[in-house]
Amino acid sequence: MGKFFHELTPRQRFINGWQRISARLRGDIWFPHLPMALLIASLGLANLVAGLKILSPHLPAVIKMITNHQTFKWPPGLLTALAGMLVLIMSVGLGLRSRLAWAISLLLIAGTLALSLHQHWLHWSSMVYFNAIILFCLIIFFRSFSKSSLAAGTLLSGVSLVLLFGYAIIGTYVLGSDFSPPITTWTNALYFVVVTLSTVGYGDITPKTDDAKLFVVSLIILGITVFATSVSTVIVPLVGNRMEKLLAGEKKRMRKDHYIIVGENPLAQNTYRQLRDRKFDVSVILPNPPTSKWVEDADLIIGDPTDTEVLRKAGAEFSRAILALRNDDSENAFIVMAAKDIGGQVKTVAAVKNANNLQRVKRVSPDLIVAPDILGGELLAMALSGETVDANSILKSLFITKTP
Repeated sequence: MGKFFHELTPRQRFINGWQRISARLRGDIWFPHLPMALLIASLGLANLVAGLKILSPHLPAVIKMITNHQTFKWPPGLLTALAGMLVLIMSVGLGLRSRLAWAISLLLIAGTLALSLHQHWLHWSSMVYFNAIILFCLIIFFRSFSKSSLAAGTLLSGVSLVLLFGYAIIGTYVLGSDFSPPITTWTNALYFVVVTLSTVGYGDITPKTDDAKLFVVSLIILGITVFATSVSTVIVPLVGNRMEKLLAGEKKRMRKDHYIIVGENPLAQNTYRQLRDRKFDVSVILPNPPTSKWVEDADLIIGDPTDTEVLRKAGAEFSRAILALRNDDSENAFIVMAAKDIGGQVKTVAAVKNANNLQRVKRVSPDLIVAPDILGGELLAMALSGETVDANSILKSLFITKTP
């Protein structure tokens, strides 16, 4: 019959308590993506300031190397400043719950942490601890960053293109003497980058040293990756949304004054049919696709019924009632608790199959408890013992309303 309420593990009790607190504070709106975005932004700003502080004394030498076409050497602090700038930009994507921004931030912070530990011989400074804490938080809350937002995708794609062209043009100009003919102006550097990244390849400028050839290889690989990412994050969603509207019509408005059924057993199926026959709107939430075709596709929502986000997707806040009719009494109780976390005036109905669980289900205070299996056993016992079976006793055993 599943786990009873007195058998809940400490982790389950913690999750249950946290869900209640989060619901009261409307944590689904701002947590954890906004706090994580602020932490990432502060980390990026700290790395940017630290990198610029280290880099500033070396700027004249860097300018001299670029101007005189000397062999370019990465000055100290430049990588830290660039990483900080990129992390600062990624914080915007994290605020939009972008999965792409989460992945890039995770890689950047992991790389920065590894670089810091390597440079300081595993010395754990305050900045290293800060990096490690943020990396841990990103891993813990990875489920919260699942959106493929068009706005975030466009922003990140634009940033990637700017960084790619900056890397390509500056690198081409610095290595200009390694090309044939030599690249001596920024205009020629821009021309070579555009020709290379667009895969046109006129052949009028070619690399002649190993360093230049490896640099061009990196340009080609990065160009293909960045352009493919830009297309997949911006153009594909636009085309997909347009095709979806053409094939499926306009998106349906959020349902109101409807019933939400959770479960696939005979009780749930018959309740669904009876409500539909009476011209009520009904939504059905199942954790997995149904085993048979008993519910219309337009009424079906696949997801965890104990998740408040799934309930909100089904329009729980605007429904007449949520009917938890699964075979597991404990799951029905958790569904009632999730429905109450949403708030509002939504009614809840819970099915109970085992009489031993009746008092436990009452503790979560559903508005109505349905006990058809208990009723069957009681009616059979009454008939065998010769007791009078009347309508009041049937209704009392079948429906148990919440006492004020």
